Amino acid sequence: MRKIKNIHLTDDPEIYQCFGCSPYNEFGLHLEFWEDGDELVSFWNPRPILQSYPKVLHGGIQSTLLDEIAGWVVYVKCGTVGVTAEMKVRFKKPLMIDEGEITIRARLMEQNKRMALIESRLINSSGIVCAEAELRFFLMSETDAREKYNYPGVKAFFEEE
Repeated sequence: MRKIKNIHLTDDPEIYQCFGCSPYNEFGLHLEFWEDGDELVSFWNPRPILQSYPKVLHGGIQSTLLDEIAGWVVYVKCGTVGVTAEMKVRFKKPLMIDEGEITIRARLMEQNKRMALIESRLINSSGIVCAEAELRFFLMSETDAREKYNYPGVKAFFEEE
């Protein structure tokens, strides 16, 4: 696995407040990502404040985790920026907040000029998939991504080798 650099860490902390990945958002999830072959992976420990029923991770937070990693797949695997167009989530088993670290995985399934299909899943500490999603992202052209959204290109996400 190789670590994916968060290219936003040099942004103004007052502006970079992404709920999913900003370390500056005190209420956020503070996700970090690694490339593991064709997949992106993140490891996360839930907090009790994010539960719905006692000890169950709230479905909205689960959906956010599934969506956030997919957005980073767009950055790293599609080579651009995009926005979520559609998301279908299947909650398969309650994801408990007191059973340890959660693994989040995602991979690019299909891509064309304007759309990407991404699959993501949440895996509990016992290796059981508790939720999975199929997401469609509208993709920006790389030119628009660079000019309008300061996208630095795929190489910027990795240390020089």
